[in-house]
Amino acid sequence: MSFPFQVVIPSRYGASRLPGKALLNIGDTTLLQHVYDAARRSQAERVIIATDDARIENLARSFGAEVIMTSIEHRSGTDRISEVINLEKTADDMIIVNVQGDEFALPPALIDQLAKALHDNPDKQMATLCEKITEIEDLSNPNVVKMLNDKNNNAVYFSRSLIPWQEKVGKIEELAGPVYRHIGIYAYRAAFLRQFSELGPCPLEESERLEQLRAIYHGFIIHVEEACAQCGMGIDTVEDLEKARLLCNNT
Repeated sequence: MSFPFQVVIPSRYGASRLPGKALLNIGDTTLLQHVYDAARRSQAERVIIATDDARIENLARSFGAEVIMTSIEHRSGTDRISEVINLEKTADDMIIVNVQGDEFALPPALIDQLAKALHDNPDKQMATLCEKITEIEDLSNPNVVKMLNDKNNNAVYFSRSLIPWQEKVGKIEELAGPVYRHIGIYAYRAAFLRQFSELGPCPLEESERLEQLRAIYHGFIIHVEEACAQCGMGIDTVEDLEKARLLCNNT
């Protein structure tokens, strides 16, 4: 990379659907370390784990990660990262990549792609990635976030429901057009993060439980690219955890 960027991994213990998931093993390694190791293989100059829980702090330090403790009051990972950049007095133009602490088997190339996407689009405030949905059951799964983009690769909306509406949903091949899954990593500049955290949650964000909707609600532009490599999977439920363990055992 011809420019510097940093990765911050927000991680909390009290996830509503799978509490303590960061500490759970997939293979011989905890989920949190899987995510951290992927981030370390990217071209980021620094990787930080941001948490409010001593159990996660102790685990992260046990495998050599840099950890910054943050407030227990944050309602989103982006708000937690905002506190980190303020504590660290990060330069306004530094690109920060938010790699969520439950993204299992995330290819490091996607982290680099995302940082470059924001760097190459200085008029955009955020960047994120997507991929085509290929499994019919994912269309109705609320843990698989769907998204719409416009012709200029700007995000229009994100939802846990199926968007756009489809007349036929019997087979993937019958859909009127591709449906895209949002990959839950983001890039932003530090200056935008400071502004974002001052806005507070919006009705769309609270309804869908998707923090990126706060940016769209307030008129900010999110640049979107299709992932350059097959993504891993977010671990939200016990079923996701078992699927990841099966994948790990078969590799």
